[in-house]
Amino acid sequence: MTVFAALYSLHTLAALIWVGGMFFAWMILRPAAVAKLQAPERLALWQEVFRRFFLWVWIAVLVLPISGMGMLHLRFAGFEAAPRYVQIMMGLYLVMLALFLRIQLLQYPQLKRAVESQQWPQGGEILGHIRRLVGSNLLVGLALVAIAAARPGF
Repeated sequence: MTVFAALYSLHTLAALIWVGGMFFAWMILRPAAVAKLQAPERLALWQEVFRRFFLWVWIAVLVLPISGMGMLHLRFAGFEAAPRYVQIMMGLYLVMLALFLRIQLLQYPQLKRAVESQQWPQGGEILGHIRRLVGSNLLVGLALVAIAAARPGF
């Protein structure tokens, strides 16, 4: 396996974990939780889901730029020489990172406090904010994946 192939594989796996996790949460877990759980159980579930998922997102947040920069330098000899689609992908990564950081650093601690203090209406409101941010991030992530898929082999 070449260095480029290893970087490409790591990059793809990190993106798959992040975007796929958001897709699963939005399209599968959320509707199932709403259908089967009352607010206290649902909020406690989401607090635990986020705690576990965010660890994997942090790994992706680190792996994506490291592997991406490695591929960028191996394939194009730097950012300036990279095609426009690579620059767009890098910009979309920054948008996704900003949305994730907003959730992780601002919204999630509020959700955690609301669940711990059993403030269910407040927790539901915070979870709604998180849901909208995750939905936006999912759309950006799916667009990024579509751009990458249209350019196989980087």
